[in-house]
Amino acid sequence: MPLRVVRTIDEVRTSLAERRGSGTIGLVPTMGALHAGHARLIDHARAECPTVVVSIFVNPLQFDRADDLAHYPRPLDADLALCERLGVDVVFAPAPDAIYPEPPDVTVHVGATAQYLCGAFRPGHFNGVATVVLKLFDIIQPDVAYFGEKDAQQLAIVRRMVADLNVPVRIAPVPTVRETDGLALSSRNQHLNEAERALAPGLFRALTVARDAVASGVADAEVVKRRAAGTLPSDERLRLEYLELVDPRTFQPVQRVEGPVVAAAALWVGKTRLIDNVLCTPPA
Repeated sequence: MPLRVVRTIDEVRTSLAERRGSGTIGLVPTMGALHAGHARLIDHARAECPTVVVSIFVNPLQFDRADDLAHYPRPLDADLALCERLGVDVVFAPAPDAIYPEPPDVTVHVGATAQYLCGAFRPGHFNGVATVVLKLFDIIQPDVAYFGEKDAQQLAIVRRMVADLNVPVRIAPVPTVRETDGLALSSRNQHLNEAERALAPGLFRALTVARDAVASGVADAEVVKRRAAGTLPSDERLRLEYLELVDPRTFQPVQRVEGPVVAAAALWVGKTRLIDNVLCTPPA
């Protein structure tokens, strides 16, 4: 069947009503500007679900800077072409006033899971993420939703929201897709100029140093973090926002490594903010 593109809540509900008895419905929530990382999410959904829905919505509630929202890429035609090539059944691409007909008075508040890392530097960001994800779950009512592990804190928050609010959706994590030099794929990578792009893989290299240190038995988190951060080039175009070791479930910082931890970092490369993470496992 051809790709169906719908713009309103009534349309997406109607288009899925006839499919709801025909097996699992999988949702890939996106903000568009789709790349190979999104394609991997769609491929996972396509392999498991008779019906695959991709949402494309640039959510204003999760932007802490108006200029970031204004400049976020919106190549809808290219996104739809990719979805069609990958066999997506339905694309839900609503306008902002379809999702927020008036400024919301009731939203999702995220607690301790959003206290550190991106939550500390982007106030209100994860409240906006959780609110729109819950709205998409209510509108589309998928059986499974696919999220990339690159956004590890977001993934942890969505998992916690689903558990705490008894949302009947299975959350399926999908491993990060990387360039050959290790840079995690992101819609923001297109903002990097040639020189910045050459610097950007330093983020992943620093995280691999943290992973190797933990694997070698270094248990002092401060030592691991200093060792990893110290590998970043001294360049005025680079600004490390954070590099932390956190518990994989709660996303609280750890002082000593006593089990698996996530090494997570945010690095400004010029005017572009990149995030990445790796799972670190100490020796048995």
